[in-house]
Amino acid sequence: MNAPALESLSVSLTVNGERYERTVPPRLTLADFLRDELELTGTKIGCEHGVCGACTVVLDGAAVRSCLVLAVQANGRSVSTVEGLATGTELNPLQEAFHRHHALQCGFCTAGFLMTATALLAEQPTSRDEIREALSANLCRCTGYQPIVDAVAEVAGVLGETA
Repeated sequence: MNAPALESLSVSLTVNGERYERTVPPRLTLADFLRDELELTGTKIGCEHGVCGACTVVLDGAAVRSCLVLAVQANGRSVSTVEGLATGTELNPLQEAFHRHHALQCGFCTAGFLMTATALLAEQPTSRDEIREALSANLCRCTGYQPIVDAVAEVAGVLGETA
């Protein structure tokens, strides 16, 4: 005998330092929750299969694909999105480095790269190879990746290392 389907579940989570409580369908992705429920549209939905990285957010300190995480799985947890990086109109050092190194073109993948790099920088990468490896999980069709690696390497303090 099949169990009846749940119509909605309550979730409570912290996003960019602010607490939110909502009632959501059990199969709502975290990406859709952020975009539709909280109107935080910096998180982009690309492939919806966890391949492209455009939807990457930081969940309890780890970079995750928000298209693969259900909103109910984030219950009681802390999420950081690209909207939480800047302070008002002042960009954070990583965003400034992206600007300086022209590490974006169309901008679709930028939020995912920024959030992947944010989680990586918290781990204090020590080489460009480490940065390249972490960023290789995100896809960009415009920049050729080198400017992105340069921007993250600058913030990590390994920019002068040979490419």
